[in-house]
Amino acid sequence: MYLSIVIPIYNEERNIRKLYDEIKAVLGRLDLDYEVIAVDDGSRDKSYQVLEEIAKKNKKLKIIKFRRNFGQTAAISAGIDASSGKIIIPMDADLQNNPVDISLLLDKLEQGFDVVSGWRKNRQDKLISRKIPSWIANSLISFITGLKLHDYGCTMKVYKAEAIKGVRFYGEMHRFMPAYVFWYGARVGEVVVGHRARIYGKTKYSITKTFRVLLDLLTVKFLTKYSTRPMHFFGYIGYWMIFFSFLSGCLAVFLRFFYNLSFISTPLPLLTVFLMLVALQFILMGLLAEILIRVYYESPNKSTYAVKEKINLE
Repeated sequence: MYLSIVIPIYNEERNIRKLYDEIKAVLGRLDLDYEVIAVDDGSRDKSYQVLEEIAKKNKKLKIIKFRRNFGQTAAISAGIDASSGKIIIPMDADLQNNPVDISLLLDKLEQGFDVVSGWRKNRQDKLISRKIPSWIANSLISFITGLKLHDYGCTMKVYKAEAIKGVRFYGEMHRFMPAYVFWYGARVGEVVVGHRARIYGKTKYSITKTFRVLLDLLTVKFLTKYSTRPMHFFGYIGYWMIFFSFLSGCLAVFLRFFYNLSFISTPLPLLTVFLMLVALQFILMGLLAEILIRVYYESPNKSTYAVKEKINLE
């Protein structure tokens, strides 16, 4: 198998058939050995029934049905885990991603990249609720991760399976996949892709998701840099607290002996004790994190989703 298309689906019954026909037409022209893995993320409409009807006629469509809604990240992870292609391309089911761009992504990948991210340069979304928060989030993510990409939120990306297989993602972390594999040595590129306005269904995006994404970004940064040495993270903070506690104590003593200012007349002694206690707490948190990391690496692999049913998959 050369190519695996992974499609997370949640309440997209009116878009599925058209999307599959488009994918089939594009990949038919490219003459590639492919599979399409659709992950029904607990849809409440007839999305699964539509998928079943298509899968009965075409074995290239493989379906994973979740027991409930686990989120887009879990759906993409399930599709990647079940894929058998050397190349993996996740894409949205709302018809806003254009399957015609698959060839652009593959051509860019052939230039020596391990990952190629799509850039929706001309987004067909609302300015205030979608574009502006996206611009801010992309700039911040690029700054923190060190990987400059214009559009982390574009689901349509292409990965070499060897770069992404086995990587676990949580929360809204699917959008950080390029940065995650970049930290582990993958070469990441970017190419402009098309973006179409949504015709059927409702967007699953809300402005609050932007803030959740930023929180997940901090988690990703911590996991990639300090996952095997959390004591360094908490310990550094503890050391700085001890340093400021020492300065505060010295200042209190200086004022007492050179300016005859009583200890009880300034908040410095209290601040000294407070900072010392905070420093102790951070160091103990680092120790606890070290213990948890040991448990994490020694515990069995646990999945982030629960599958109810599979079709055309062994």
